[in-house]
Amino acid sequence: MYVGVSTDPLARGVIVLSDGKGACVLTKRFRKVGAVLLSAALLASLLGVAGCKQAEDGTGTTDNGDVTKGGTFSYYISEPAFIDPVNLQESEGTQVGQAIFDSLVAFDPVTSEIVPAAAESWEPNEDATVWTFNLREGAKFHNGRDVTAQDFKYAWERICNPANESEIYYHLASVVGYDEMQSETASELAGVKVIDETTLEVTLKEAFADFEYVVGHPALAPVPQEEVEKDPAAWADMPIGNGPFQMVSPWAHDQGIQVERFEDYYGTAPNIDGIDFKILADEDTAWLEFQAGNIDFTTIPSGQIGSTVEEYGESPDGYTVNPGEQTSLGTELAVYYLVVNNADPIMKDQEVREAISLAINRQAICDKIFEGTRVPATGIVPEGIVGFQDNAWASADYDVEAAKALLEGKTIPKINLEFNSGSGHEDIIQLVQADLKAVGIDSELVGTEWAAYLDKLDARNYSIGRLGWLADYPIMDNFLFPLFTTGSGDNKSGYSNAEVDSKLAEARTTTDSDARVGLYQDVEKTIGETTPVIPLMFYRHHHVASERVNDGVYSPNGLFTFETVWLEDAAETEE
Repeated sequence: MYVGVSTDPLARGVIVLSDGKGACVLTKRFRKVGAVLLSAALLASLLGVAGCKQAEDGTGTTDNGDVTKGGTFSYYISEPAFIDPVNLQESEGTQVGQAIFDSLVAFDPVTSEIVPAAAESWEPNEDATVWTFNLREGAKFHNGRDVTAQDFKYAWERICNPANESEIYYHLASVVGYDEMQSETASELAGVKVIDETTLEVTLKEAFADFEYVVGHPALAPVPQEEVEKDPAAWADMPIGNGPFQMVSPWAHDQGIQVERFEDYYGTAPNIDGIDFKILADEDTAWLEFQAGNIDFTTIPSGQIGSTVEEYGESPDGYTVNPGEQTSLGTELAVYYLVVNNADPIMKDQEVREAISLAINRQAICDKIFEGTRVPATGIVPEGIVGFQDNAWASADYDVEAAKALLEGKTIPKINLEFNSGSGHEDIIQLVQADLKAVGIDSELVGTEWAAYLDKLDARNYSIGRLGWLADYPIMDNFLFPLFTTGSGDNKSGYSNAEVDSKLAEARTTTDSDARVGLYQDVEKTIGETTPVIPLMFYRHHHVASERVNDGVYSPNGLFTFETVWLEDAAETEE
């Protein structure tokens, strides 16, 4: 999914890490996320985690050891593009959507293993071409109706229906009937069968051993057809889901979204009464609101990370926030990159793209803006994903002389550097602008509101822009298939390579995990040979929680888990 707010992902779970010193939050209810979580083995290798233990200082409970119930958690977001699952394509909408909806599976917050959510069990056939999901009986939508297998079929067909203009249809590209729906020769997914009210059978075009990860995406949650079709406009602003929280009132655009605990939720009930998603103009405004005590969790503006850690303390594991350990700086499974219009008269020249990439001092961006809390990107697949390879792209280096040599004899007109405004990206793009100036390329910064910015990219009405991609699920495929497959809605660069398309198809059908990862690694290198986009950095969190937040977790996939969090002064607030 795309990252909109600040330079930090948001979209679409919870993971709890420990360095053996801090607390681990354990919960019976696991956050389903369409985004990725680190593998258990990787987490252990990164953090030296052998297991979790209770915090030595008792943080996470009141003096008598009890969790405080109640209260409203205030969370900063920018204006989402959508909150309807049919188009949960970016971080802001996904953060809201994952609170309202549950997909078939979830991810264990400690091991990142797939665990039951709306489906209590599932299994593939021998060659992983047919998957059967057994739904929980008695799980309900927020309108009180039972969730059935038909609700999943309907929801998935909404995504694949071209009339709905979904940007996230690629999640279902492996399902039989997908091609026919895209070409409008069929009105249903032939590969999705409702065996009975609680049994869903999915047939894939080819073997896809990682399909169980895909169905954890929040966009693939069930939706009640009668509610959608009763009033589509009303549904878009106040969808009815099956998750732990339900909407209180319609989405107040550019103002906020309020949700409350759903009392008939099948899983463990959240501790808090609800969430106030505050939609603010930019992260600087959010920062002021945080300092005034009006927001419980927000991004940290450029240049404020060090002072924030000093004032509020740092999370021991980078993810779990408690009083005195309020700053989250953990690794995110995301990449920040410059998206390049490969059809642009200037940018279609591979040497120009390579020169621009070589001209950029990535380390300076990480140091000057993020105080060393980010890492220069050397490819498109980030650290934390199994198969990550350092220095995957030769052009993702800093070599001013090589850049000048590639540009020698070329006439480059002034270009626009596009970005979504009000989200902290301008400082980054200004450094890029200075680096390009140093090799003889003049440019102008152009900021546009997020939703309109995405429209501009879709229309290919740009030369160079910026994007952040946060994993929907923890596999290399999720960084390669959506961003570089010919015709993909998320392929904003317009990149097209028949060899890459073929290799990706082969990787998806390879059931041996080591062989599959090897194929994906080859694909990443092949893509990098022509520099269709320009990776800049791999993400780290730069977020902070208020002192009343306990057992909050901001996971590597950039989603806050609202089920485990509790508020220190909740009881006092309600009196």
